[in-house]
Amino acid sequence: MVELNWFLVCFLFLYLVQNAFNIWLERLNLAYSQKRGDKVPAGFEGYLDEAKLVQTARYERAKTGTGIFGDIVSEAVMLAILLSGLLPALVRFSGRAGLALIPAGLLFFFVPGLIEFLVALPFDYYNTFVIEEKFGFNKSTRKLWTLDQIKGGLVSVLLFAVIFSLLLLFIEWSPRLWWLWGFLLLSAVQLIMAILYPVLLAPLFNKFEPVRDEELAAKITAEMEKSGIRVKKILQMNAGVRSRHTNAYFTGIGKTKQIVLFDTLLESHTHEEILAVLAHEAGHFTKKHVVKTLIVFSCFSLAAFYATWLFIRWPLLFSTFGLRTMPPYAGIFLAWIIFGKAVFFLKPFSMALSRRFEREADAFAIEMTGSGEAMAKALKRLAADNLSNLNPHPLYVWFHYSHPPVSQRVAALEPTAR
Repeated sequence: MVELNWFLVCFLFLYLVQNAFNIWLERLNLAYSQKRGDKVPAGFEGYLDEAKLVQTARYERAKTGTGIFGDIVSEAVMLAILLSGLLPALVRFSGRAGLALIPAGLLFFFVPGLIEFLVALPFDYYNTFVIEEKFGFNKSTRKLWTLDQIKGGLVSVLLFAVIFSLLLLFIEWSPRLWWLWGFLLLSAVQLIMAILYPVLLAPLFNKFEPVRDEELAAKITAEMEKSGIRVKKILQMNAGVRSRHTNAYFTGIGKTKQIVLFDTLLESHTHEEILAVLAHEAGHFTKKHVVKTLIVFSCFSLAAFYATWLFIRWPLLFSTFGLRTMPPYAGIFLAWIIFGKAVFFLKPFSMALSRRFEREADAFAIEMTGSGEAMAKALKRLAADNLSNLNPHPLYVWFHYSHPPVSQRVAALEPTAR
């Protein structure tokens, strides 16, 4: 069983405070947006009306309520896993079964991971077939949803098994420097995934084909070349088989670089609006935002791996959670949970950087298209179609918004449209 000591008290304090703060933040944001969401914001006339605002408020309430309940259940289950003696039982089982380091480590992560996956499943189902269905977004079938869960679960397990097995090999091979090799492994995996995702993983879940609108494809090619971007493929994705939500994105590196447009976006937006959205994405590429983000993330990852190496050499970490031995995989599991709770309070820094990049990409879109009018129209239509919250609380934005609120982006774009 767990050992009651100062470290456990500190851990429980951090765990409960982080979760309580996050729940409070969700409720604060909901109350703030509901209070200010009864009037059509300036500039959104023609895209929103009172009926749409009521629908948006109901959608926000439903999502927030389900999200809070799901988080409470998930966090309670994880706390039970940590305090119930399950983790020491898994270590003892591996010892009695004579499992080597890698299979023992995979079992140790797989069991809690499976429990968390099964706990989250009903909430995902409810969100898809009750909330999204109620508000007209869901287009998925139960068969398709089930296949997505199976395929997504298998891909996640396979990728984790390969990466974590290599990490445990590094621990056996180089106990003092495994944190460095682990960081290099993670960096290599990120690069490989960026290259292979468009051609290997994405087609497992969606169908991709060249954009059928040849005129639009020609305009996109010309626009990208204007900004010095050469894209191999311009594709449309059958997002509409699952949801009415709209989007577009760049993906891949080098020869696998491609633009993907949701078929729902093609159905609901004009050529000019789509070109403006892609000009924004081109801004990220031209301004090297992906590279800058990767550098920041790499610095953080290196520090996290080194801190984990230090942390798992500390006997109190293990004894606190009932572990009589110090298997490295158990230390990594515990360290990453603890760090995850602590790092939550650093999110405002990463979100602020992301919002800055988004504003720069909007400015680039204005440069590229000569006006903010099309981009503003695209954002308004996206907000209306997706029932987006136009009045988030500033503190919630600070912690959770990777993009500036839509109303702020439109206000920055509109002066150039006049």
